[in-house]
Amino acid sequence: MARLPVLWLYGASGIGKTTTAWELFSQLNRAGTPTGYLDIDQLGICYAAPTSDTWAPEPASDPGRHRMKARNLDAVVANFAAAGARCLVVSGVVDVARGVDGDLVPHAALTPCRLRAGPAELGRRLAGRGRPGDDLDDARRYADDLDRNHAADPCVDTTGRGVADVVRLVRERTGGWPGPARPVDWAGGLAEPAGAPAATPGEILWVCGVTAVGKSTVGWQVYERASRAGLRTAFVDLDQIGFHRPVPAGDPGSHRLKAGNLAAIWRTYHATGARRLVVVGPVDHPDAVRTYTDALPAARITLCRLHAGPARLTERVLRRGRGLASTWGLPGDELRGQSAAHLRHVAERAVAEAEALDRAAVGDLRVDTDGQRADDLADEILHRARWL
Repeated sequence: MARLPVLWLYGASGIGKTTTAWELFSQLNRAGTPTGYLDIDQLGICYAAPTSDTWAPEPASDPGRHRMKARNLDAVVANFAAAGARCLVVSGVVDVARGVDGDLVPHAALTPCRLRAGPAELGRRLAGRGRPGDDLDDARRYADDLDRNHAADPCVDTTGRGVADVVRLVRERTGGWPGPARPVDWAGGLAEPAGAPAATPGEILWVCGVTAVGKSTVGWQVYERASRAGLRTAFVDLDQIGFHRPVPAGDPGSHRLKAGNLAAIWRTYHATGARRLVVVGPVDHPDAVRTYTDALPAARITLCRLHAGPARLTERVLRRGRGLASTWGLPGDELRGQSAAHLRHVAERAVAEAEALDRAAVGDLRVDTDGQRADDLADEILHRARWL
């Protein structure tokens, strides 16, 4: 059975997993190796039924949703390989006792690598992130448990090191991963279970729109409100499940890759009891929508397009570039840190694309975001989609 090389960087919160993985992903692409990237957390945004105490409880049978994430990783590996990837870089936490569970990812040739840092360094990094959910004591306990339980895994101490040095050491400690490029024909080369998987039903609410219109912010509010209302709902960010460099041949926008991964992930979520899914991601052409409906033939997809006027879009692009708009610190933000001239060019393009989507009347619902708060927009979308 052909298996795709997968490097999984794990460690405590704030240790630098995402930063290191993204730099390795970028280096491999620059070196000419078609590569995919995934943050493992993006494969597990699906919780148990809400309770009186919390709207997003961990499933009793899978606390941390580690097995769910691993199964989803196995499900999408074949899609990355078929898109042309020669390897896949993964970052994220693992079960503190089991570590990276290779038995749940049989289609991958898994290489785990642990990142660590001293207590003072870990505290400094968490403080620098400034995220409300970070807890230094929890992070230190988790790091100590990893030190005890997974001492045999390749490990890099990141204390006092820059990201380029950490990447260099990761590749050294993992035997030069992924190794020399091998001319493998992946088309149909990954073994699949016998029989095609059954089409998965469900209600999918897809929040789309142009760059910086507010898809992620509004979409998350929709997801949280639906979950709090007692609807078993999951969440997927299409951009976060479609990182492949270079863009797959014959798949501009990576829509086939994203659609295939979305269908695979939804199959896992549906099996755990979710019946509704909130998706966020761009639609650059009306034909792209058909790629997703073809991949999810049994689901009912409601496409909700967010619209903003030229002044609002320009403002949001500039704020994103200055790091003032919330993007949750996700990888792949191509606006943050860019020059004002570049950002204004992006804004002009976004305005033109918004006008084109308006002319084409893309979407089942059109929601004007100018002057509206994200929570009010979420309520409007949920009612117009008849979810509430």
